[in-house]
Amino acid sequence: MLALALTLAACGDDDDAAAADAGATDASADASADAATDAGLPDRCNGGTQWAPGAVAFEEATSDWGTDAIGAEGTRISVADVDGDGYPDLAVRRAGSQPDDFAGARNNWLLRNVDGTRFEDVTEESGLWTRREPEPSGAQLGRPGEIVVFADVDDDGDLDAFTGLPETDPPSDQSSEILLNDGTGHFVLGPEDSDIRLPGARAAAAFTDFDRDGLIDLWIGNAVPPGGSQPQPEMLARGDGSGAFADVSGEAGIYTYDWASIDRLNDGVSHAWAWSVAACDLDGDGTAELLVASYGRGPSILWEGSRDPDGEVTYENRGVASGYAYDDRVDWTDNESARCYCELNPAAEDCDGVPPPARLPCPPGADLEPGFRWRHETDRELFRLGGNMGATVCADVDRDGDLDLLTTSIVHWDVGSSSDPSELLVNTGDESVRFERPGNEATGLSREHDDPYWNDGDISAGVFDFDNDGRLDVLIASTDYPGARALLWRQGADGRFVEVPIDEGIDHHRAHGVGVADLDRDGDLDVVLGHSNARCEDDCYESFHARVYENVLGQDGNWVQLTLRGAAGTNAFAIGARVQVAADGATQTQEVGGGFGHYGAQADTTLHFGLGAACAADVRVRWPDASLDEQSFRVQAGYRYVVEQGLSPRAVE
Repeated sequence: MLALALTLAACGDDDDAAAADAGATDASADASADAATDAGLPDRCNGGTQWAPGAVAFEEATSDWGTDAIGAEGTRISVADVDGDGYPDLAVRRAGSQPDDFAGARNNWLLRNVDGTRFEDVTEESGLWTRREPEPSGAQLGRPGEIVVFADVDDDGDLDAFTGLPETDPPSDQSSEILLNDGTGHFVLGPEDSDIRLPGARAAAAFTDFDRDGLIDLWIGNAVPPGGSQPQPEMLARGDGSGAFADVSGEAGIYTYDWASIDRLNDGVSHAWAWSVAACDLDGDGTAELLVASYGRGPSILWEGSRDPDGEVTYENRGVASGYAYDDRVDWTDNESARCYCELNPAAEDCDGVPPPARLPCPPGADLEPGFRWRHETDRELFRLGGNMGATVCADVDRDGDLDLLTTSIVHWDVGSSSDPSELLVNTGDESVRFERPGNEATGLSREHDDPYWNDGDISAGVFDFDNDGRLDVLIASTDYPGARALLWRQGADGRFVEVPIDEGIDHHRAHGVGVADLDRDGDLDVVLGHSNARCEDDCYESFHARVYENVLGQDGNWVQLTLRGAAGTNAFAIGARVQVAADGATQTQEVGGGFGHYGAQADTTLHFGLGAACAADVRVRWPDASLDEQSFRVQAGYRYVVEQGLSPRAVE
């Protein structure tokens, strides 16, 4: 089992791991020295790259790309090539869902990537935040829409958008909307009659074709509305190909309960306090599972999908059974506030033997003051011993052919061991989805805290191969608390992660919002990070603009990029396609995604694979159509290919 392998690897020597890396590279280089150039393309192979201590992987290039001059300030970042020119663009949003006054205050930006050299602000002319009705005052206002994810909902070959509107106080007169792209990056409002247009407490969205009918559907997570007492149910909305969507949650078996029963809360069948959603195929059967990451230390939900012979898809709630809902760390007695409560109320149930608080002074009197995070009647229950979950990222981290999960979580020092941390959930490959949690000490994703009163504000994340060695690495954006910053780990040959020092990786305080793409088309993955202005002290930047970090290491390695285009019966951008790339002695698996994360995040739909020392790769694509059509071919390192379903791949510059 991977958990055991990682635990044993933790006892090894770093020099041994480095030697293993080097040995694997040398062997692969010998095996692939005469790799194929059968397509008639110039040979671009080299010895490969991998990060090692002392090497600089990223350099900040914000001023070169112009996000500072534009003033694109935001904590929400999505990547999509909205104008179809092959260069990934950015949607950057502030938190708070406020509309733009294009003559003054700004809250949303669509930034066009100009030939891989800089961004330009095309927000107003794009129409992405156009109002359905003019502002009564006559002001030239945009439409609020904090959640943004992209897919081709009308199957015409370009990326349309969902802009989601969380419920605001006072309520907005606008709603969540579908925006239809004309192919050049100009958007118009979609159909007025659509179930996704209702305002609500929305917090996240992901596009998927859950029924594999070739038409994109939408999975939406909801949170607690302002002034509300409990979350709202999620929505699975089926697309009709025009841009309109119908709520099919009930007929697909997706049903949860109000927060009225502790038993139901513990069983994970009540509404999730959604902060993030995801859609990916975790059991390998071609039907996407639907995930909801829950804030408030409540259970997260995993809906496992099954498809009958007639093509009907139904879902079963397996959040608890799969191990996704929460971990098995349920000892609440090291919670400082719980210890205070028991010190002040020694006769209370389960308080016998609970030690006094180690560092937190108890308030006088029998009741806890506001600010102490403990309610004894409920906080010992399973549903209150989970995490404050931010993003869930689907990725085959261990290269065993199934998708694992990286989860992020806000954790405070005083809550103790029961609070689920950010960690890797390893897919066991069982027929029914199940995960193991090796723990951060085993995987290497642990961290040191200089401040004894620390807070981990982990909300956003990315999983990608930054050094093109063929193994996925991890970036966690930690925010909203003093000392929080971006954290980058590189995966070694032994499967363990090693943190990259900030002067060699990414030096970014209060990171919130992650965009990953090859912005300059040089063959490696660059990173864009947002910045939160919450709880700012001395470590906040003066300006909250998104910052660009160019990869300066991976471009010298071997890689391949694949842009998929579906045929009839497959959605145009092949969202949900599973791609396996065999090279350098291992097989990598990725899926084309349609958004994920906290208030909408998205990576480029072009898939990037580092190839280590390999000069070529064997590729298998499983298309997301009704029959799960498969296609295999061989590609050379150093090229981007457009893969149209049923046709030979075509290399593009």
